[in-house]
Amino acid sequence: MEVRVGDEIALLPPFAGGSPIEQASDDAQFVRVQREDFSVDAEIDRVQGKSKRIGGISIFLGTARDRSKGRDVTGITFEHYEGMAQKKLREIRERALKDFDIIEVAILHRHGPIAIGENIVLIVVGAEHRAEAFRACQWAIDELKRITPIWKLEYTPGGEVWVEEHP
Repeated sequence: MEVRVGDEIALLPPFAGGSPIEQASDDAQFVRVQREDFSVDAEIDRVQGKSKRIGGISIFLGTARDRSKGRDVTGITFEHYEGMAQKKLREIRERALKDFDIIEVAILHRHGPIAIGENIVLIVVGAEHRAEAFRACQWAIDELKRITPIWKLEYTPGGEVWVEEHP
């Protein structure tokens, strides 16, 4: 393959997978990167169904907005590094379960084209008490934006813009 002027080259580290079968089942239920929309209610039910001890649920729902940095936005597309994005979301889930006094956490992120107003990302945290659910939820979305290889392309009247920072 020949590399030409203007071509983009991505250098990404290799990753290793593998987890026990029972953990893989939870991962598939509670960690997903998917093209299709999701039901917020269904995901809350999934987390709440994990334990009768859950007394507080905190959620973060990110949706596509029509303005960004003073520009009109007509749509967005998310691209991701297949496999690595899921791996990073699993790591976030595992750390949240270990580091916070919570019972369950679900993390979902969409990829592909997304219309204004549609769902993008969802984090649902279930805990015995609200304080830990809030703390874990905020940490999880901040960590997702910090380490997960998912990139946003915004469509504006002036053209396409890759979003570099994740506030």
